[in-house]
Amino acid sequence: MVGKDDVEAKPPCHPRACAIQGSYSDPMGNNYNEARCQDVIKALYTCCESFYKRHGDSASSPSCPKPSLLRLKMKQLNGAK
Repeated sequence: MVGKDDVEAKPPCHPRACAIQGSYSDPMGNNYNEARCQDVIKALYTCCESFYKRHGDSASSPSCPKPSLLRLKMKQLNGAK
């Protein structure tokens, strides 16, 4: 679940975007492997989804993909076609 602080961060969802960078460079062996960082990627997308629900599709954050791309990414992560 995404905390209110993540959506209200300046910029919105920025802590989640930073967590992705940390996951990619994790010294425990992620070695920039996206598959090993799926949990933090999904957390960012979930935060962005909450952000757009709260502020509308016209809102923007440098940490979030555009709403149409976000919806596609969420479908992909959830295994839908």
